[in-house]
Amino acid sequence: MTLIKMSTNKTLKGHKLAILSPFAKPKEFLEQLRKEFPDLVADYYQLQWGQTTAPFPPETWKDITILLTFNILPTPEQAPKLEYVQLQSAGANHVLKLPIFADTEINFCTANGVHGPQISEWIISTYLAFEHHLPFFLEKQKQGTWERGDSNNIEDGLGKTIGILGYGSIGRQTARVATALGLKVHAYTLHPRNTPESKKDSSWTPAGLGDPDGVFPSKWFAGGKKADLRAFLASGLDLLVISTPLTDNTQHLIAAPEFKVLADAAAARGGRKTYVSNIARGPVIQTEDLIEAVNGGLIRGAALDVTDPEPLPDGHPLWTTKNVIVTPHVSGASTAYATRVFAILEYNLRRLSEGKELTNRVSRKEGY
Repeated sequence: MTLIKMSTNKTLKGHKLAILSPFAKPKEFLEQLRKEFPDLVADYYQLQWGQTTAPFPPETWKDITILLTFNILPTPEQAPKLEYVQLQSAGANHVLKLPIFADTEINFCTANGVHGPQISEWIISTYLAFEHHLPFFLEKQKQGTWERGDSNNIEDGLGKTIGILGYGSIGRQTARVATALGLKVHAYTLHPRNTPESKKDSSWTPAGLGDPDGVFPSKWFAGGKKADLRAFLASGLDLLVISTPLTDNTQHLIAAPEFKVLADAAAARGGRKTYVSNIARGPVIQTEDLIEAVNGGLIRGAALDVTDPEPLPDGHPLWTTKNVIVTPHVSGASTAYATRVFAILEYNLRRLSEGKELTNRVSRKEGY
């Protein structure tokens, strides 16, 4: 199998697209594809949520050149013509060890940019809910009790610092929203971004959103070593947002030593501790260490949309850990999800037809 040849093919003649999606058939989108790429053959297969098997006989794979999917994938032998896979997820960790990815040069592209608006809202809303004691007041509402509690200690976000570990499309949109609320932004990326050009983002994002020029961070940290990460964690963070991909290198990236760095930094700046928000993948955090950090007062609390294990079992200690908000991996949910996924697909089809490099490509070296 070979990488997509970057040659012009305006009508996408010779290409067959299979869309495997649980979303309702987008008739207007498919009609737009027919107008824009008249020679493209496009078949839409609506799946059941959670379906893990292809909705067609195995021999159908042999003519497919472009595939949009969540997690239903062929073997390399089944799909000899496959050139481009558009994932409907922002993460690619579920495909990294599959032969169709690991043993080929097929272009895999993520849905980076689809989640920025809704996940940034989840991050900020859970942080504000914690700061404004909303879980306490909602409980009092259920009890029918007018009680102000510790309302004199409510703090707003003005002048606070948000640290974003993984400054991709989600991180950049979170920075935009946080900046509007008066928070300062510290960003962390694997590779240094020392020039204006290097701080730019070329991945897909809804128009007018994100941080395409990398202008929001007041400080930028980078590196792949623990010392680099800990310098970032020690930079005075009121809110730590974890939005890094899950790879072998980020497994348990945040554990007991990192929570201690956060606590020591808090003590050095007067005692205000960090609140942790994880919308990446559960295993990026060492769960037992997180629980100990909260219970031991190393951090203020946590908002978790992802957990390890996941789904979080009944009776797991995280359910009852103080100052922890847990949601069942729903921060990316939005009625606009499908529309944005199809927009990325159309954008990449246009780039393919023009012989240009596809956006959101997964790096086989780095795993995202």
